[in-house]
Amino acid sequence: MGEAYEVLVSREVRDLLDGLDEKSARIVHENLAKLEEPHPGRGSGDKERITWRGRAVYRLHVGRTWTAFYDVEENDGVVKVLRLMPIDDAHREYGSLD
Repeated sequence: MGEAYEVLVSREVRDLLDGLDEKSARIVHENLAKLEEPHPGRGSGDKERITWRGRAVYRLHVGRTWTAFYDVEENDGVVKVLRLMPIDDAHREYGSLD
């Protein structure tokens, strides 16, 4: 297994996390830590590569409540969490994946 990726969170996501109750914030933080291995099929977590807003990114489902959208910068060993939103809103954004 290779080195863990560094997980960086956008200001928007940090602000959202600050507004969550303690239990929800803890669950989201625990799941975002799974992005130290960001690739689908590796490590843990429900991860998938998708097209979102016209670009290829990844998504991580956090339980059945939240979806995190993230980008992987392979050369830098960095994962950037771009957005975090309720799972129903996320499904409307990226649509049905067949």
